Amino acid sequence: MDGGNEIVSGPRLIEDGEWAGWRTWAGLDPFEDQTGPFYFREDDGKVRCAFRAEPRHMNGGGFMHGGCMLTFADFSLFAIAWRELDNAKAVTVSLNGDFVGPAKAGDLVEATGEVVRAGGSMIFVRGLLSTGGQPMLTFSGVIKKIWTMGGPA
Repeated sequence: MDGGNEIVSGPRLIEDGEWAGWRTWAGLDPFEDQTGPFYFREDDGKVRCAFRAEPRHMNGGGFMHGGCMLTFADFSLFAIAWRELDNAKAVTVSLNGDFVGPAKAGDLVEATGEVVRAGGSMIFVRGLLSTGGQPMLTFSGVIKKIWTMGGPA
């Protein structure tokens, strides 16, 4: 997301196929469109993000590339903080991750997490990427709402 128009435009609800009932910002961030698409949904007030790993997401060893995991973690920051963003534009200020396990092509990769704190222009998020119930990446990050000359974006 990183400052694009995704949040202002709002997520699009998928109506059919494997991702029916999920939301995406596909078509609004060229980099994420090349890497994803990535999806998210709310279940009982908790945000869950997901995508299906493909051969193009793998490194030379046949496991998911770390850059792909971090890109999905960045997407997940914004999805997890979706309600707190309240349609404001925002950018990633920091993103930290620890790689703890692999994923292979065909795996369903999921992210869950929580907003640790939200106030003013900063939102602090932490989460976990996993596949098949096995952890892949722990992550934390900070999102900053962008303010324009006329006030909140």
